[in-house]
Amino acid sequence: MKSRFILMAAMILLLPQMSYAQETGAINSGDTAWMLISTALVTLMTPGLALFYGGMVRRKNVLGTIMHSFIMLFMVSVIWVLWGYTLSFGPDKGGIIGGPEWFGLNGVGQEPSPFAPTVPHLLFMMFQGTFAVITPALITGAFAERMKFSALIFFTILWVTFVYSPLCHWVWGGGWMAKTLGTLDFAGGVVVHISSAVAALVAIMLIGKRRGYGREPMLPHDLPMTVLGLALLWFGWFGFNAGSALTSGGLASVAFVTTNTAAGAAAMSWMTIEWLQRGKPTALGAMSGAVAGLAGITPAAGFVSPLSSIVIGIIAGLLCYVGVNMKSKFGYDDSLDVIGIHGVSGTWGTLAVGLFASAAINPAGKDGLFHGNSSLFVTQGISVLISFVFVFVATFIILKLVDWIVGLRVKDGEEFIGLDQSLHGESAYTQ
Repeated sequence: MKSRFILMAAMILLLPQMSYAQETGAINSGDTAWMLISTALVTLMTPGLALFYGGMVRRKNVLGTIMHSFIMLFMVSVIWVLWGYTLSFGPDKGGIIGGPEWFGLNGVGQEPSPFAPTVPHLLFMMFQGTFAVITPALITGAFAERMKFSALIFFTILWVTFVYSPLCHWVWGGGWMAKTLGTLDFAGGVVVHISSAVAALVAIMLIGKRRGYGREPMLPHDLPMTVLGLALLWFGWFGFNAGSALTSGGLASVAFVTTNTAAGAAAMSWMTIEWLQRGKPTALGAMSGAVAGLAGITPAAGFVSPLSSIVIGIIAGLLCYVGVNMKSKFGYDDSLDVIGIHGVSGTWGTLAVGLFASAAINPAGKDGLFHGNSSLFVTQGISVLISFVFVFVATFIILKLVDWIVGLRVKDGEEFIGLDQSLHGESAYTQ
C-alpha cells in the first residue's frame, strides 16, 4: 500500500513536467545529447577519411593527401558559419536557395531548430556542417597525387557555395526537389555521395591522369593506415546516418542497425567475388566493400528494414567491385575510387529507396516499389539524373575558372618529387 502511494505521488509530481514539455515543444535533453554525439562522430569521419586515403597513396604523397581532408575541416567549418548554412537551410527563396537572413549565423542561436524542434538551432547547424565538410573531402580521392593545393582551396570555396549549398537546400533545406518532386534522401545519397562522385568525374577529366599511370606501379604505401581510417569512418557513420533521424528515438535505432548491417553485407559480398575471381580475399577489397555498403545504405538508412539493408549492402558490394574494376577498361585515373565506390553506391542506394522504402518504418517517408508504390522509384531515378546534370555542369564551370586563375595541376617535376616535398616542404617518413 505504501509503495503504491509513493508511486502515485511520484507520477502526480511528474505529470506537470511531462505536460509542459509536450505543450511547449521544448528542447529535449535526450535528443540534444544524441545530436551532440552524432555531430562529434561525423566530425571524426573526415580525419578518418584522411587516413583511409593517406594509406592508399604512395609514400611521397601521404601528407599532401591527408592535408586534402584536413583543409576541408578547417575551411568549410568557417564557410558554413559565414554563408554555407544560410544558403543551404536559410528561408527558402523560390525553392532554389536559402536566403541570406542567417548570414554569419545571425538569428541562429539556442532556440529550437525549425528543422529539428527538439534540439538547439546551433546544434542542427553544426551537425549539417559536418556533412558539408566531408563531401568535398571525398572528391579529393579522385585527383590525389596531382592537384595544386592552391587550386584545391579555390575549388572548395566555389564548390561548397555554388554546388553543395543549392543541392543541399533542394533536398534537405525546404527546396523544390524534396517539396515538389518528392525526393527521399535520408542522410546523403544525392547530397553527399552522388555530388562528390560526379564532381570527381569532372575533375579527373580536366586534370588528367597521374604521371606514369598504367606504366608504373602505384600501390598503397600503408594498408594498416587505410584499415584504421575505415574503422574511424565506420564508427563515425553511425552519427552520419542514425544522427540524421534528428532524435534519439526509434528511427535512430533503425538507421543505426541498417547502417551496420549493410556495411557488413557489402564487405562480405566484395570479399566473396574478389576471392572467386582472383583467388585471394584482400584487406583493401574488404575495406572498400565496407565503404560501399556504408555509402549505399546512407540514403535509405531510415526508410528500410534491417533485412532490406542486407540486400542493399550485398548489391552495393557487387556493383562497386565491378565499378572499380571498370576504370582499367575505360582508362580513367580515379586514384582512390571515388567514382567506382561513392558514385556507384550512392546511385544504387538512392534508387534502392524507391524499391525498399516502407512507410511502416518511417511514416515521414513513403512506400517503395516492393510495397506497392512504383512512383517513388521513378522519383528517385529522376532525382539521380537531375543531380548528375547539375553537379557535372556546375563543377565543370568552377574547375575551368580555377584553372584560369591558378591552374589545376602541379608541374611534372613536382609530381615526380611528390606533393609532400614540392607543395608542403615535408616528408612523412625520415627513412
